[in-house]
Amino acid sequence: MRKLLLIVALTFFPASAFAGTPTEAVAFFYAPVQYLPDIELRDRFTDPAKGVFELNDKAVANDQEVSCFDFSPAVDAQDYDEAELAKTQQLTESVSADMATVTAKFTLFASAPVGEGQQEMLWSLRQVDGAWLVSDLESITGKWRLSDIKCELSN
Repeated sequence: MRKLLLIVALTFFPASAFAGTPTEAVAFFYAPVQYLPDIELRDRFTDPAKGVFELNDKAVANDQEVSCFDFSPAVDAQDYDEAELAKTQQLTESVSADMATVTAKFTLFASAPVGEGQQEMLWSLRQVDGAWLVSDLESITGKWRLSDIKCELSN
């Protein structure tokens, strides 16, 4: 009977509903690195991040030459070494009631000179119906915030 209930739960509820901790919710995006604007990941986000990605969807649907994201927001880069990122990644969590932040620190390439190629990303999460959803993302290294990205359609 338990096996049947588990199968039913996995069938009808999205995977994000099973995210345990904020760190686990963020770790999902790094193993392997996920392209955050992917519509199949949308259930892992809430506003304002979700709204930015929905604007990106409209740009893509309107055959814009370039979508609003020509880089991987999770790593703030176009290129990276997946193995080096996995080896050097450190996730630090801070939780306050239904809000949390997770700081992700990692190196993009082993061959990068000391002090270069190191990234620091600050993930903001909100607990919604028991699941930790990403509400914003900030690149401490690159000095940008996802919610500040102006994703506009051209005429």
